[in-house]
Amino acid sequence: MKAKSKAQQKAAGAALSAKRGESDPAYLQGASREMYDTMSEDELDDTASTSRDDLPEHADD
Repeated sequence: MKAKSKAQQKAAGAALSAKRGESDPAYLQGASREMYDTMSEDELDDTASTSRDDLPEHADD
């Protein structure tokens, strides 16, 4: 799944870092915590690797 906003891409990056053991998951909050709990490392990698060039800061839901 590709990120729909810069905020979503950043949250996926934080969750991916925790999933890989590079940071402490206890510090995750909000969307990054939910992503950490529900997505696989491959899904997080796909979302976090989305190019941010053409993304809005926040998605219009």
